[in-house]
Amino acid sequence: MWLHRFFIIVCLAPLALASGAFAQDSKNPPRNRVGAAEVPRIVAPVTARERQERLDRLFDRLAASASDEDARRFESGIEALWSQSGSDTADLLTQRALELAASEDSAGALTLLRAALEAKPDYAEGWNKRATLFFLKGDYGRAMQDIRETLRHEPRHYGAWAGLGRILEQTGDERRALDAYRRALAINPRIDGLRDQVTKLAEKVQGREI
Repeated sequence: MWLHRFFIIVCLAPLALASGAFAQDSKNPPRNRVGAAEVPRIVAPVTARERQERLDRLFDRLAASASDEDARRFESGIEALWSQSGSDTADLLTQRALELAASEDSAGALTLLRAALEAKPDYAEGWNKRATLFFLKGDYGRAMQDIRETLRHEPRHYGAWAGLGRILEQTGDERRALDAYRRALAINPRIDGLRDQVTKLAEKVQGREI
């Protein structure tokens, strides 16, 4: 299922970026280029202002990306910045939680994510990661609670909007699901498979209205 794969990528991929740099072949130059636009290479923790400025630039480029390849690079930049909570303790706990999640110890991962969020309550990506684990466990109520927290702290979190849409769709609220999916696509037009899902769901919803 497209969204299940998307959630796994969004939740676990930042683990590889947690050290603060994009993974690159040692033979490549130390920065990524996408046409004339350069994706900022994160080499160290950044201040809140620098983080926001970089996110703003990356979101602008993501919305205007000319190809899926370009979009994936801008997503990587955004998700690397999202992974930086501003708290060393929260970052460490989250990294360990993701390692446990990857080894299928969801209970241990949830315990550590709870501790990370206690250390940094405004950590949007921490809320998103915990929402993802609840979603994969089928606990939609808690997943939706954490998605709301994610979006409260980061309204542009396309993964959270897509996740909200999926939960709403599976619980029968297709009209609100469609709205959530469209919000996700307005931020990131190249989420794999989501546009086709929106087309199918829109036809279904509109067909009921006729």
